[in-house]
Amino acid sequence: MRVLRRTLGTLLALAAAPALMTACTAAHGDDARPGDDPPVALAPFEQLLPAPLSARAEGPGYSFAAATVIRVGHGADAEVRRVGELLAEQLRGTGGLPLPVVDGAQGDGIRLRIDGAAQGVGDEGYRLESGPTGVTLTARTPAGLFHAGQTLRQLVPVAGPGTVPGGTVTDRPRFAYRGAMVDIARHHFSVEQVKRYVDQLVQYKVNTLHLHLTDDQGWRLAIDSWPRLAEYGGGSEVGGGPGGHWTKDEYRELVAYAGQRYVDVVPEIDMPGHVNAALASYAELNCDGKAPARYTGTKVGFSSLCVAEERTYEFIDDVLGELAELTPGRYLHIGGDEAHATPAADYAAFMDRAQEVVGRYGKTVVAWHQLATARPAPGAVLQYWGHDKTAAADKAAVVAAAKAGHPLILSPADRLYLDMKYDPATGPGLAWAGYVPVARSYSWNPGAYLAGVPESAVLGVEAPLWTETVATRGDWEQMAFPRVLGLAELGWSPAAALDWTSYSRRLAAQAPRLDAQGIGFFRAPDVPWQ
Repeated sequence: MRVLRRTLGTLLALAAAPALMTACTAAHGDDARPGDDPPVALAPFEQLLPAPLSARAEGPGYSFAAATVIRVGHGADAEVRRVGELLAEQLRGTGGLPLPVVDGAQGDGIRLRIDGAAQGVGDEGYRLESGPTGVTLTARTPAGLFHAGQTLRQLVPVAGPGTVPGGTVTDRPRFAYRGAMVDIARHHFSVEQVKRYVDQLVQYKVNTLHLHLTDDQGWRLAIDSWPRLAEYGGGSEVGGGPGGHWTKDEYRELVAYAGQRYVDVVPEIDMPGHVNAALASYAELNCDGKAPARYTGTKVGFSSLCVAEERTYEFIDDVLGELAELTPGRYLHIGGDEAHATPAADYAAFMDRAQEVVGRYGKTVVAWHQLATARPAPGAVLQYWGHDKTAAADKAAVVAAAKAGHPLILSPADRLYLDMKYDPATGPGLAWAGYVPVARSYSWNPGAYLAGVPESAVLGVEAPLWTETVATRGDWEQMAFPRVLGLAELGWSPAAALDWTSYSRRLAAQAPRLDAQGIGFFRAPDVPWQ
């Protein structure tokens, strides 16, 4: 097996990425099957994940060393300087380099430039140029600069000092919405753990964090007007643990932390089902006026708010009003799934009123795709979590909603549900949607997934992590990694770059970085780990 030469001028135009990787495979005589000899090491630009729009290695690189500075240009606004400071923090890593952030666009170092006329990069894209005198990151917005910095992190040696290869990357995302969801209702997790996940996700250009804050098993956010929701409804979780909740200040802290990393938070209050924690907290929310016991099991579909009572809508108005005030992003998620205890007519009437409340607080509705069977409000976003065996009628309702102008977030359970087991031997996890090995999770095209839905109707993709069986950080990271990296590529990279052979090798090349960050990822047998 010959060594792949890092030839100057190598063009990694991702429209041709599958052909490039196929040619490399043929030349190496290696199909990267588990148990074979390790594949030939990829050159740095070939390792980038998500795959960029284009990348070209050319000429000598830049020596990333103790003397390196980050230059933000004279008169750079506070946001650009903040991007520079955060990039310095990220790049120091284990190497401990000083990396001061200084004024002035000229001179050696890492140079951050805002150029509103930059071509081919859009609002989140960027251009990265590396040569002997430094690395220049150019974008139209600070968000684009931030994403450029994440690409630079992958070109810097894991251990710190070394050479950033010479060349150019031009990049922009395929989809605007690239999300990950975490369920803190079934098992409670701290804000610090969620911050850790944010930091892990942004390396791969994920830009949305969906928080499932309430469910039958627990209510996790303090609401001033209904204090027992968190004080009592938050005191349980699956298996009978102590539960817990976040204060408003903790939630604000997380939203600000995510926002500094260009991640929008989408909070979810699930309704009219999945509400036992609320019903247990306030008897008046029950049609019979009797509060049920707190619930610590894993069944779904048995609870419902009392649709006929006006007090229910006062409750919704109070909760969503407080949540809207806490959340600067555009979306509020109102659930709407598995409302089996709510008759269909009542469900439609309830969702009409809940959507009206969201709009009154200046937000856009997001709901699970069951809203398609009712009356989605104008502009409402539907999140599809069906799978290969989902009933044709349910899929048809979603397709009809998309054709009527409702954007879709795709979260197919048998592809992107991170709580599905990889295989029968996986410790945590469920398998009601089937086993989801890494290759299956990655190997589909969001732009052509639902027949009859054009790519223009797809807002993006999201990988939910439900926590019925996920109780520790170790469980969380084992189930999310490495599959969430596939989500990142599906959301960012051009359709022509979606090739399992190429992706699996680039994923394998991320292992040293994941290890260095202490991420306990699953070493999937369908990935040719180096």
